[in-house]
Amino acid sequence: MSLAQENSSDSHAKALNRMQAVLERQKLAHISEGAPSAELRIDRINRAIGLIVAYQDEICAALSADFGHRSTDQSLMSDVVGCLGGLKEAKKQLRKWMRPEKRSTQFPFNLAGGNSRVEYQPLGTVGLITPWNFPLAMTFSPLAGIFSAGNRVMMKPSEFTPRTSELMARMFAKAFDESEAAVFTGGPEIGQAFSALPFDHIIFIGATSVGKHIMRAAAENLVPVTLELGGKSPTIIGRSASMQIASDRIMNGKMMNAGQICLAPDYVYVPNGQEVSFVASAQKSVATMYPKLKDNPDYTSVINQRHYDRLQGYITDARSKGAKIVEINPANEDFSQQPAHKIPPTLLLNVTEDMKIAQEEIFGPLLMVKSYARIDEVIDYVNAHPRPLALYYFGEDEAEKRQVLNRTTSGGAAINDVMMHVAQEDLPFGGVGASGMGAYHGHDGFKNFSHAKAVFENGRRFDLGRFMRPPFTPRLRKILASQVKR
Repeated sequence: MSLAQENSSDSHAKALNRMQAVLERQKLAHISEGAPSAELRIDRINRAIGLIVAYQDEICAALSADFGHRSTDQSLMSDVVGCLGGLKEAKKQLRKWMRPEKRSTQFPFNLAGGNSRVEYQPLGTVGLITPWNFPLAMTFSPLAGIFSAGNRVMMKPSEFTPRTSELMARMFAKAFDESEAAVFTGGPEIGQAFSALPFDHIIFIGATSVGKHIMRAAAENLVPVTLELGGKSPTIIGRSASMQIASDRIMNGKMMNAGQICLAPDYVYVPNGQEVSFVASAQKSVATMYPKLKDNPDYTSVINQRHYDRLQGYITDARSKGAKIVEINPANEDFSQQPAHKIPPTLLLNVTEDMKIAQEEIFGPLLMVKSYARIDEVIDYVNAHPRPLALYYFGEDEAEKRQVLNRTTSGGAAINDVMMHVAQEDLPFGGVGASGMGAYHGHDGFKNFSHAKAVFENGRRFDLGRFMRPPFTPRLRKILASQVKR
């Protein structure tokens, strides 16, 4: 073994020991201190809010450095302001969420003064594994539910954004004791060890392929999981839709963060004969938002060379198999020489199922354009593929809208827009099937990171139980007979 390998092995062992020690410390603190008060939960949320506010400039700078270039305004919108809404809402509502939830009591226990309720308890320590595309947003958004539910947290951010991950480690170390919240940085081997720890719950946000490994590792300790994954989110433009309005909103969603969003539209279905109209509308949409792209501070770069090559590979593969490639480049700029990894938004028409882009989540500024004769064809296509994280429909035909919503299954949906359902804090956010399990945001996040303890309390009017204990009496038989009916 070389010296470098020995050092790497020692570093990995130290990281693993530290993770195990912090988890043990958090679990002991949870047991000894019990469920935190509303005041302590609010204090933890306030500290999280304070970090975002205090470090906003450093956050934007770190993100831009990690991406090669990332729009500062976009970072402020998504990873700064976008985090604050959920935290503030949780702080406002958590006292109400913490109240026991009254439930009906079964006959005949209700007659004896019994009552039933659900009490929401903290789970303990939650493991949070976050992705590189929105590092702060995907950390602080779940924290609203984790902290409001009274939990402690251990976090593993992505190694693809090392500057941002190190910044988060410094941020949390400044505001939180490790017994409350701790950040662990490192590569895949650290992530693998982290996912195998015996947390009380684990939430992973990222690729479906990695989500399978997380779930497998969690199963060894029977750790419940929340998986917010991805997939190929379909967009359907109905005949009753305004093509320009639809393309404005679709291309905005496709180009935000250079399409590196789990909710970004992956393919768009347009009525037969309207492909040319959509292409023209998309070109107009892009030119309005981004008159130029290469040196435009508003347009974000692809994260790294690996993903740049992957996306270029999709284009090359599709072109070789007969797809029509439409690059939208308003200023006709040369992207062969650039300091970052920017890719112009690219439409792919005549796509077939044997093309790589049709088989894998795109996660970049490429968009497949498909056509249909009847809406049933679209619904059948969506249902023949893994369930997506989101589905989008554009149109004013109420019957068609209901048909699409009722006959397809997706994690969430938006009508006449894309991705905006995730911005609604009172809606649960999560996937279904291959796009994930469990949900967070708002009250649903609080419940997701809580244990719903069922509590029955016997009344004191009289001892109903004496009729249910041996020796069994004719009175009990009469009560039982009265319940045996339709």
